[in-house]
Amino acid sequence: MATVPYSTDTDRGETRFFFTMACVMAVTIVAGFLFNILAGRSSFGMPLVVHVHAWIMMSWIGLYLAQNYFVASDNIGLHRKLGWLSALWVPAMVAMGFVITSYSLRSGGAPPFFGENEFLFGNPMELVTVGVLIGWAVAVRKNTGWHRRLMYCSFALLTGPGISRFVPVILFEPYSWWFAIGITTIFPIIGMMADKRRYGRVHPAWLCGIGLLVAVEVSAMLVAYSSFGVEFTKQFVAGTPGAVRSMAAFIPPV
Repeated sequence: MATVPYSTDTDRGETRFFFTMACVMAVTIVAGFLFNILAGRSSFGMPLVVHVHAWIMMSWIGLYLAQNYFVASDNIGLHRKLGWLSALWVPAMVAMGFVITSYSLRSGGAPPFFGENEFLFGNPMELVTVGVLIGWAVAVRKNTGWHRRLMYCSFALLTGPGISRFVPVILFEPYSWWFAIGITTIFPIIGMMADKRRYGRVHPAWLCGIGLLVAVEVSAMLVAYSSFGVEFTKQFVAGTPGAVRSMAAFIPPV
């Protein structure tokens, strides 16, 4: 059986696709947070921890865009050198994900259309999944087909918070969490469709990326809704403003 030459270094069409989609995903994330500010649901007057989190995440967006641009412009040397910056950035990004989850829950109970236990266990594990995918992509970096697709999947997961800020996720309550997770798979599905059109088959990296996300989130929800997860969440927010709201997802009064 002939081997399909996924992602060869001379495949300019695919390289353009990955750069274009990197821009689309980045714009989606930024647009969501900008919409949140314009709608008055957020402001620049937030505590320092929120700004540090935003700076780390936005810097990662810039780094991902830059890496795709360097590949598209044939600057592979700089792409490889800058790639090692992820070794420092990814742990910081994942760590701040845990910190901001804690802050959000304890300061106000997190978004009302997410259950507190869903948010406590699901949000950090989503970022862990991002970190695992990036680590996997770095480990197989000599295989361009796997590397760029795993990186793409990891970045696609970060679009969830952006999309959730201008798509009425609340309408899907009490399944808002799964909607917010599921909508991020739109971008890998676009990648799968592009592969099918270009090569006649789908690269397994897409299925690995989506499969890992589903496996991790299902595991997180099983823990979140176990007696341990519910009790742990109660203790986590006890004595804070987050303990005032219902643990279950709800639609806030207008």
